[in-house]
Amino acid sequence: MSRLRDRFEGPVSEAMQRFASSLDVDLEMASEDLDASRAHARMLGEQGVLEAEVVTALIEGLDRIGGEVESGTFATTPEDEDIHMAVERRLVELIGPDGGRLHTARSRNDQVATDVRLTMRRRMAALDEALGELLAALVGRAAGDGRILMPGYTHLQRGQPILLGHHLLAHAWAVERDRERLHQAMERVNRSPLGAGAMAGTAHTIDRHRSAELLGFEGVVENAMDAVSARDHLQEAAAVCAIAMTHMSRMAEELILWSATEFGFARLADAHATGSSIMPQKRNPDAAELVRGKAGRVYGDLVSLLTLVKGLPMAYNRDLQEDRLPLFDALATTTDCAGLMAEVWAGVGFAADRFESEMSGDASLATELADGLASRGVPFREAHARVAQLMARLEAADRGVDSLADDELVSLGLTAADRTLLDPRAAAERKSSHGGTAWSEVERQIDLLEGRLK
Repeated sequence: MSRLRDRFEGPVSEAMQRFASSLDVDLEMASEDLDASRAHARMLGEQGVLEAEVVTALIEGLDRIGGEVESGTFATTPEDEDIHMAVERRLVELIGPDGGRLHTARSRNDQVATDVRLTMRRRMAALDEALGELLAALVGRAAGDGRILMPGYTHLQRGQPILLGHHLLAHAWAVERDRERLHQAMERVNRSPLGAGAMAGTAHTIDRHRSAELLGFEGVVENAMDAVSARDHLQEAAAVCAIAMTHMSRMAEELILWSATEFGFARLADAHATGSSIMPQKRNPDAAELVRGKAGRVYGDLVSLLTLVKGLPMAYNRDLQEDRLPLFDALATTTDCAGLMAEVWAGVGFAADRFESEMSGDASLATELADGLASRGVPFREAHARVAQLMARLEAADRGVDSLADDELVSLGLTAADRTLLDPRAAAERKSSHGGTAWSEVERQIDLLEGRLK
């Protein structure tokens, strides 16, 4: 900041200099800033705005700075303020006054907008890979352990017998939608703001489409003012992250419940559990708990980005400097959580016989009786009422549905042969409608998801 003081008297205060600097977070975009500068220089040379020898010197200087960034020797000063000024200062040190010509036909406003989009592209690709790993882990466990019988829950109360594969695939499809949302968001990120200038474009004969092409963008942001002031692509990326974290938090909550002694259905691998500082027997599901906790952090990132922009007039305002921290945190946190949850699902152990005997005679078979009556022409509402009254009597007598005598089945409107309705595994296999819990449907969905992963 202190190097842009030509119209001011005296230097900026040290406190303001520290307060206004974004170098710490900007350094995460150093390679992207150099890529954008190379593309800008080449485009200016092709358009005849800069002489060929100047472009050559600029590219060579930028390459040298890139080497310093990679080796960790790139040094900044308190006066640099941001990555753009740091690179320009170093470029002038390396090649002389011509280093300042790189800023022809651009502003820091379109520079930072370009750097952020390039960085988002890289980080969103990493998130996509992590979500793919999570999806693959869920599908793999559904294929390997999907025939395990378990209760399906609504309101955290037992509802109907289902296969574990059916439950795991419910999570898997949510992750697949997260990937779809991410891909759609990436399409909107992949537009170049470079060449928009401060907000009005430029009188220089530039070719924005050429610099976009050099950077691998699919096109340009059409309006120069929109190019430098838009932050909805950041908000959308953070929203994708927040939704994905919601899905992972739900997975984490179930793993925490299932691993409790009261459920006794799952056991997290030793690599993903921790002990207690005082209770020697503990196996705490810390990996799942941390993912559940980090969901709130990503929600905060999204709210920060929404709040940051909601009252800003067009075009660029310095407030927007605060956009990178929540954006980068949301993407990094979600990527880390997805990678960890993929490990957790791959390593978790299931008690295959935990519910096998317990489901026999379980109240969750009541719907089978009602469906059996409905298949004989009894209106479902009447069938529901009959079975509800029966279940109330059985509960009062502390009996399971497997204790029903033949005459009780007959009085309900069924026959003795309908006792097959009370087989929990058969009950799960009967649900063969599209998307049901029958193994044939679980296999069909596994094939679909494996195809999408490929």
